[in-house]
Amino acid sequence: MPQDEYRWPCEQCGAQLRYAPGQTRLVCDHCGHVQDIPASAAGDRSRALQELDLARGLRDDLADRDMVETRTTSCPNCGAQVEITGATHATECPFCATPVVLDTGTTRHIKPQALIPFALTEEQARKAMTGWLGSLWFAPNTLLEYARKGRAMNGVYVPFWTFDADSDSRYSGERGEYYYTTRTVRVRVNGRMETRQERERHTRWHSVSGRVARGFDDVLVMASHSLPTRLGNELTPWDLGALVPYAPEFLAGFQAEGYTIPLAEGHAEGRGKMEEVIRSDVRRDIGGDEQRIHGIDTAWSEETFKHILLPVWMAAYKYNGKSYRFLVNGQTGEVQGERPWSIWKIAFAVLVAALLALGAYYLSEQQGGEVTLPDWMD
Repeated sequence: MPQDEYRWPCEQCGAQLRYAPGQTRLVCDHCGHVQDIPASAAGDRSRALQELDLARGLRDDLADRDMVETRTTSCPNCGAQVEITGATHATECPFCATPVVLDTGTTRHIKPQALIPFALTEEQARKAMTGWLGSLWFAPNTLLEYARKGRAMNGVYVPFWTFDADSDSRYSGERGEYYYTTRTVRVRVNGRMETRQERERHTRWHSVSGRVARGFDDVLVMASHSLPTRLGNELTPWDLGALVPYAPEFLAGFQAEGYTIPLAEGHAEGRGKMEEVIRSDVRRDIGGDEQRIHGIDTAWSEETFKHILLPVWMAAYKYNGKSYRFLVNGQTGEVQGERPWSIWKIAFAVLVAALLALGAYYLSEQQGGEVTLPDWMD
């Protein structure tokens, strides 16, 4: 069902309900009425959290029940695929604060199988963000004013892929083992030459080969180009044990982004993360003091994936024509963000430091002492 067909009218006054973070209820901001989300809304939990076959997903051959059509629009500034529940036709991009108008068409894509509902309220997230912003040195005063004004944050469900796989890897390489020899050297000590014994380290290399196996579960890959990879990856940790079957009721009053990193691209990134772990396994298996890896041949099996949504409170701030994003993990309260720098504050700090150094130099000269100036003042 396209998202614009979803409605959550209040049973008491008819106004639209929103999901209450940390609960399993919908609340009405107009009259305060509360309605429970029925347990049947999310459907069968075992079916919803079941992994999908990766090969079928890459062939675009998934069952119709695993696909969905949503009403989306592309942000003209950052390219985010913004999805809105309800009858909204215009909004502000939560990723860069650019005004956007929703398209009238729909997009067919892989349906989210599960999500982690928001656990933090907007007030709790704003408090965490304000505390983080207040700790920034050399931030513009306008940023601090922005934090104090308490502008509402956007609650956005950000798309992620998770990947499972079994791996069986055969490798070849070399194990390096240290051994030491003693040599006689001549060194100058206090202007005189002396003879000393020194130990010299060498490495003896042995050809090795072997096999390692590992199973991977829920390797997480952000499925959005709208957020810097660093920010998205550093919002960890996520407790994926809190995943619940996808139900549109959890999106009531929130926004969701459609994935902009397709399954194949996400899988390539996930495979790269797995291969890094396998290389560590191979080095550990080779042993010795040093390792050289000549080749790893991995056989992959039981490859599956899920499309999930994770909760992020988000604020976008514009300074000197550039957008800066601040993110709060909607489950744990972890804060990450981009920060602008105030050139005037930095220049003032440098000036103060220079004046203090010159003052110290002047006092030392007056007292006949010595003072060493920083290199940049020589």
